Amino acid sequence: MPDPTSQDPVVAPGVDATKPSVARVYDAFLGGKDNYECDRAVVRQILEIAPELPDWTRENRRWLARVVEWLTREARLTQFLDLGSGLPTAQNTHQLAQQINPAAKVVYVDNDPAVIAHGRALLLDNDNTFFVPADFTEPEKLLADPIVTGNLDPGRPIGMIQALVLHHLEDYDQTRELVRTYVEALPSGSFLAISHACNPRDGSEAARLSTDLEAKFHERFPSLRFRTPAEITAFFDGLELLDPGVVRLYDWWPPGVVLEESPAAGLRAGAGQILYCGLARKP
Repeated sequence: MPDPTSQDPVVAPGVDATKPSVARVYDAFLGGKDNYECDRAVVRQILEIAPELPDWTRENRRWLARVVEWLTREARLTQFLDLGSGLPTAQNTHQLAQQINPAAKVVYVDNDPAVIAHGRALLLDNDNTFFVPADFTEPEKLLADPIVTGNLDPGRPIGMIQALVLHHLEDYDQTRELVRTYVEALPSGSFLAISHACNPRDGSEAARLSTDLEAKFHERFPSLRFRTPAEITAFFDGLELLDPGVVRLYDWWPPGVVLEESPAAGLRAGAGQILYCGLARKP
């Protein structure tokens, strides 16, 4: 975690350093430096409820690595669309894919001003990495953007990543429709990867912890909605869900990999259920 007394980074144009942002709070959880005191204050409040959250954010990056590496190596995908990509950190999608296939193309999408500033910097030394400063909740507009149409071949499979973004959309039915719109636009053989905050809402310890976390997050991010495993699974309707299905981040490993014990075995029962994920193929 960054030292709260350390000097804040230079404020980029358009960035409000007095109000926390989702991307910067996530960066702070990862131990990054592209965040401000207002973001770190949110992190400290959340850690009082769930001190394991930094472990989960790092596991989300490791899950992303497992997904992108499998898609590039085994599924032989050569193009990716990363929606709500967040601030660059270690092991970004383009680095993961291009270390296996240097010709792989990656288009990042985000509308956070801090992410836009950093995202554009990715273009300086990488001819196969692109950034679109756009709102991913406007799929028709985004998919028609010249950066997308000019760099992603609609005739070949695409790996679409929606990592920890859908739970920032309040209305469940509208969120399902958004995902459906994107899936319909994907060519056959494409893949959809999702990670999402989970609340089983079954009276369990996990449900109580998730409910407490939602309440705390709502103080700053009122649209955030944790969802049940069944609700998260429904985002993959019409797709071929790969094994092991929709599971905890720690329990998702590429097809054919069998773990004798979950890496989350040492976590508290409730804390082990906070984030779920899945990967599915479009027939």
